[in-house]
Amino acid sequence: MKEKVINLLSWLCASAVLVMFDQYTKQLAVLHLKGQEPFVLVSGVFELLYSENRGAAFGMLQGQQGFFFIVGILVLAAAAYVMARMPSYRYSRYHFLKLCTVMITAGAVGNMVDRISQGYVVDFLYFRLIDFPIFNVADIYVTTATGLLLVLFLFYYKDEDFEIFRWGNRRQQ
Repeated sequence: MKEKVINLLSWLCASAVLVMFDQYTKQLAVLHLKGQEPFVLVSGVFELLYSENRGAAFGMLQGQQGFFFIVGILVLAAAAYVMARMPSYRYSRYHFLKLCTVMITAGAVGNMVDRISQGYVVDFLYFRLIDFPIFNVADIYVTTATGLLLVLFLFYYKDEDFEIFRWGNRRQQ
């Protein structure tokens, strides 16, 4: 039981640190980029450009704040379930999965904070070279974790590694 509490607390603390970093970078973007010309870091390639995203990824689903809130709550509930079922910190096979859970949690919460407090998400990272949609640090967390999960599911974890997460399965390590 003590190990489960440590697992949950470490997930919450690590997620909180990442959320704070995301919110700090967004605050810097508001203070230094809002109403300004883009800050060019690499000419024609990458710049800092303030943007207010009222939709989801790539600006889809504009103005659907209630939907995003519900999705955010579902993501947090799923992450909490995974962390509650996760074997203790001593089982290194699951460290990458824990990291992904922390990053997805932080990304969801980081953008949810914006949506609740402002009605939009602050974006400011822009790859001009490929005209990629403007994004933020929380988006990086979610995208990186999703990519890592894909690699882990395809090449690292086996089906039996996920038995502990099956609904109703009482057996935990």
